Amino acid sequence: MYSGSTRGWVTKASRSPTPYFYPVDVEYLTLAGGGGGGTQVGGGGGAGGFLTGTYSGLLGGQVINVTVGGGGNGAPSGGGGSGKGGDSTITGDGLSSVTCIGGGGGGSFSGDQNGKSGGSGGGGGNTGYPGGSGTSGQGFAGGTSGSQWGGGGGGGAGAVGNTGHPSGSGTGGDGGIGKTSSITGTSTYYAGGGGGCTDGGSVTSGGLGGGGNGGANSPLPAAVAGTAGTGGGGGGARDQGTGKAGGSGAVYLKMLTSLYSGNTTGSPTITTTGNYTVLKFTGAGSYTV
Repeated sequence: MYSGSTRGWVTKASRSPTPYFYPVDVEYLTLAGGGGGGTQVGGGGGAGGFLTGTYSGLLGGQVINVTVGGGGNGAPSGGGGSGKGGDSTITGDGLSSVTCIGGGGGGSFSGDQNGKSGGSGGGGGNTGYPGGSGTSGQGFAGGTSGSQWGGGGGGGAGAVGNTGHPSGSGTGGDGGIGKTSSITGTSTYYAGGGGGCTDGGSVTSGGLGGGGNGGANSPLPAAVAGTAGTGGGGGGARDQGTGKAGGSGAVYLKMLTSLYSGNTTGSPTITTTGNYTVLKFTGAGSYTV
């Protein structure tokens, strides 16, 4: 490889730790933390924001910094507010910054009935309350709670959360479906919304992409948390316990293995697929091109 007049011709093996001068394209997938589910006719938590893109023509020495948002807390037993998921970011000199917005929490019966806004919005709680709004390009709104004790489903990256059943069945709304990415080499759903709670009807499902199922009155199943690393929303609970936490987010970076520098911080999980190397960050860290 000819690196310029200063160093002349160099082999690939001799380049480390000297920065690599050949332009590198880095694909990314950014997932924010999912919102927590509500309780006492709780709405499902909204999924964390979902963003993809590519940084083209990066040069040796450029640093890509990432932060990863955690999942929002579920609403405490007895009522109260659910938590918004944490934001995930990508920043660095010469880069267009990326901010993925955490998912909105689901509404509850007591004091916090509307779903909260976020990357995707949380589902409404109690009866007939609206879901929160999503962020354009990142996710969708949460569903409205039903007229008979069914929480609205949290919004997902690919669709709005479902509305709680309007009849007397008490069934909540399923979480909105997430979106797929093949950044790891396999098409996978991420950022599904949490299911709303049910009062005696059918248990609701979280949206594909890590959304947690909604809960129901005992002895039916309790609500389920969003899946870690997916940005899925937490399931909404009935009276038997707390709403469940949203799933944490993640940041993926992908580049040609032949151009991978190996210079990372934050201990990402490193895998290969075909001719590419993929870094998965579940916490703060960096990659130097």
